[in-house]
Amino acid sequence: MHILGTLIIGFIVGLLARWLHPGDDKMGIVLTTILGIAGAFAATYGGQALHLYAPGENAGFIGAVIGAIVLLVVIGLIRRAAK
Repeated sequence: MHILGTLIIGFIVGLLARWLHPGDDKMGIVLTTILGIAGAFAATYGGQALHLYAPGENAGFIGAVIGAIVLLVVIGLIRRAAK
């Protein structure tokens, strides 16, 4: 997947992760987009580097959603600990 494709998928994944993750996270569209992009990059290139899937497989999209949800949970925990 090209970098531009990963960015677009990351935006979609960020929105999807926010929808799937329960709770009230007070994040704007910018942080949601960054979260999705980070999850997409980590899952796409990390999974390919570990030879879990090849470029263009559906597992990359699913991995990106899971990666973004994990990042959402971690950010929520960090925010709660900082209060």
